[in-house]
Amino acid sequence: MHIGQRIKEVMDEKRLSVIWLSKTINCERTNVYNIFSRKDISTSLLRKISMALGHDFFKEVSKDLSREMSNKK
Repeated sequence: MHIGQRIKEVMDEKRLSVIWLSKTINCERTNVYNIFSRKDISTSLLRKISMALGHDFFKEVSKDLSREMSNKK
């Protein structure tokens, strides 16, 4: 899973702007665009974003990990 792309998808689904997220998580707008390009993200930042968007990204990451682990068996 590309976490940055997934965050952008959820924002689009909820019709939330980059400006809104940047204000909500207290960062610059350019940093939000940087987040969208990331394949990886710190857990503390992902927690902030999850809380702001009301979306459990950790559950999605966990499901993705479970699928990967099943495929390696």
